[in-house]
Amino acid sequence: MASAALLGEGLGVNLLLCAVVATAAATLSARSAGRRVRPWTVVWTLGALALLLVPAISSAGWPTAPAIIVAAGTGSLALHGGSRWSGVLLGPVGFWAHVTTSLPWAAGGLRGANLPGRGKAVQVLKAVAVSVGLLVVFGALFASADATVADLLEGLTPSLDAEDLPLRVLLFLVGLLVSLGAAHTAAAPRRWDKFPVAPGKQRSRVEWALPMTVLSLLFAVFVSTQVAAVIGSDDAIRTKPGVIPSQFAREGFWQLLWVIVLTLVVVALAKRWAPRETAGDRLMVRVLLSVLCALTLAVVASAIYRMQIYVDAFGLTRLRVSVAAVELWLGVVFALIIVAVVLGSQRWLPRAVVLSAVIGTAVLGLSSPDAWIAEQNVAMSERTGKVDIDYLRNLSADAVPALDRLSGDRRTCALQQIAEDLSEEAPWYATSLSEARAREILRERPVEKDRGTACRRAGVRVDPYGR
Repeated sequence: MASAALLGEGLGVNLLLCAVVATAAATLSARSAGRRVRPWTVVWTLGALALLLVPAISSAGWPTAPAIIVAAGTGSLALHGGSRWSGVLLGPVGFWAHVTTSLPWAAGGLRGANLPGRGKAVQVLKAVAVSVGLLVVFGALFASADATVADLLEGLTPSLDAEDLPLRVLLFLVGLLVSLGAAHTAAAPRRWDKFPVAPGKQRSRVEWALPMTVLSLLFAVFVSTQVAAVIGSDDAIRTKPGVIPSQFAREGFWQLLWVIVLTLVVVALAKRWAPRETAGDRLMVRVLLSVLCALTLAVVASAIYRMQIYVDAFGLTRLRVSVAAVELWLGVVFALIIVAVVLGSQRWLPRAVVLSAVIGTAVLGLSSPDAWIAEQNVAMSERTGKVDIDYLRNLSADAVPALDRLSGDRRTCALQQIAEDLSEEAPWYATSLSEARAREILRERPVEKDRGTACRRAGVRVDPYGR
């Protein structure tokens, strides 16, 4: 019912409200099945709900979409549980296997259930029906008596037009399947931790240690040259003959990103095939893996440094923010691996890695990265007089407070498309906080519609309709 009433007009706090209802259904089902609440179940549940705050805060689609996807996976993991790699990797997608079986499960339960609370349920339904009737009658009277009350009630009440009926029915069915799937998963989760994973074949010391040592030495050489260049002569890098700072950053950043990703694969395979028969074998594995991961952290720092040079030259963009966020997360993963290797205990590592991804996605979305991008580029324009209006005008409503600081044709061009997108009012439950703030700014300082004249004066190519 919440999905049918709230999800037809955009995304905002409505997605979180529907998730809370589904969480309640899953909680009741789990209690009925005798499942106990475990700390990690609470952590995953709170993480999923925190991720669904992103569409309520930000109107930018590019951090909101990953947040919703990760929230769905985290919610599935909360329902399934899991501590091993098989559990935390298959748990986030295991929920969908329950959706198809949840309908016959629910139908069978209703047919065979002895419902002692049926009389109370009927009383509740009667009370709800009477309450709705009273609200409709007296709400209509108050609305007709005062225009302010009418506007307030119109904003608070979901609009249910006959034209939207097919969409509402579809949303109702989707909400029903998700809620029943969550309840079925909570009652009888698949234990993906029991998925059989054969241990890797042990290699000899020489066969395993030689490649790891060679790779570590190569990393050490690279890191040493970077440290010497940055500490000894930062200007030498920035003024290298024939290479401007942006080219220096671009030449190495993407290669370093691939190095980091491939190193993560190498560490996983090395751990699987490592010798582990004697205490000496295990000590050697700890030392070499710790050294390689520590050197990889230095490579991460080098990649981020190069990205900073690039941003200083050309400003922030969505791609640069996304890649830098991935770089930082990979650095956190390597730091967690180092801790696990040093402590000699890895039972907590799979869940810690997934939790770091959940936290990183939530922080990225809740911090409104489009606002960062606009703020950094506007600040650069105030220092240098140069700004890429063609790029900034395609940002979301999150960027309006910063773009409002531009002047003249630059402000008009940067805000025209956003103002047009926000021209249609949306109900409170389908409006993000940034959209509400942007509408307030644009009401105080409206943007004129001039079919792209201001953009052309600002040097931006647009069609005759200003797009």
